[in-house]
Amino acid sequence: MTAPKRLAPLSIATLASVVLAACAAPAAPPAAPPAPAATEAPAPATKLTPVRVVLQWVPQSQFAGYYAAKDKGFYAEEGLDVTIIPGGPDIAPAQVVASDGAEFGVAWLPGRMLAAREGGADLVNIAQIFQRSGTLMVSFKEKNITKVEDFKGKNVGSWLLGNEAELFAAMRKVGLDPDKDAKIIKQNFDMSQLLNGEVDVAQAMIYNEYAQVLETKNPATGELYKPEDLNVIDFNEVGTAMLQDGIMARESWLKQPGNEDIAVRFLRATFKGWMFCRDSFDECVQIVLNNGTALGESHMRWQLNEVNALIWPSPNGIGIMDEALYKQTVEIAKTYGILKGDPDANAYRTDLAKKALEGLSGDIKGENFKKITVELKEGGN
Repeated sequence: MTAPKRLAPLSIATLASVVLAACAAPAAPPAAPPAPAATEAPAPATKLTPVRVVLQWVPQSQFAGYYAAKDKGFYAEEGLDVTIIPGGPDIAPAQVVASDGAEFGVAWLPGRMLAAREGGADLVNIAQIFQRSGTLMVSFKEKNITKVEDFKGKNVGSWLLGNEAELFAAMRKVGLDPDKDAKIIKQNFDMSQLLNGEVDVAQAMIYNEYAQVLETKNPATGELYKPEDLNVIDFNEVGTAMLQDGIMARESWLKQPGNEDIAVRFLRATFKGWMFCRDSFDECVQIVLNNGTALGESHMRWQLNEVNALIWPSPNGIGIMDEALYKQTVEIAKTYGILKGDPDANAYRTDLAKKALEGLSGDIKGENFKKITVELKEGGN
């Protein structure tokens, strides 16, 4: 998956002062040399608890908050030594966490975490980072596709593999049968089929593939495509959006003594990382670039800008599940075979995220968040 695009800098300074006091040794007899001053052995350094988090894709701004939390020392401040495991096409975070390959994982809620739980994995969502879906359907203006009803008779691109649920739900909502009323074409994880005319409308993440089109030259003008060249359908507006990036852990691991506390500290530092990326945009982008992303700087700036907008505002505080969107996600997942039935009541919990928020200062909701303007360059460079 694409896996998965203002700001006033956040100033965090820590001042530590150490005052050493030495007591004078008792006076020695006059003929004897003075005794050396007593010294104390240095206190041993605090040992950090090692934990691992596996992402669902390669290093990019979709995961900027995790990289920022590590780079800025937020995890270390919580007593954690966090190893970030990049994802990729052959890495399923739910399987990695379920098999004890990592304590925490980042994954889309329905087809990854909930489906794995339904299959027997003891996974539980402990924080919902993205508060809205980033999935769009994109077409060129000349196709005159401005609403879902216009998909009738068209070549419609989708990644499939479980990513089609929002699309199929939207089509059925307006009375279209995906099996009969349009030709569904399996789409690559890029926009080449839209650009070469193989599909009339294509699936895109707002923070990734949509930007890929805007980073491409329009052969008719010799300039980059512009938003006004495109029509965009947003599943959040259609009403069939499903929740995406959340944080999961194993129930059996959380039940072990001390591990709920580790989870709270991990979430607190992660939330702090995302708050930093909202408030210190330029520095956060540089952190992502320093962590080995293969994508260009303008693409990473676009991606962070759009990912921030999927997180902020968080009406109940960052990481807290929106119950209505959870129910919507589950209903769509059941309708389109991603889930066979309703998840049990323990599929997600909010208590750990709420405890993490209690230890945070600053704006945990981002109520006044606004996106900035990002200029894309050819190829995302």
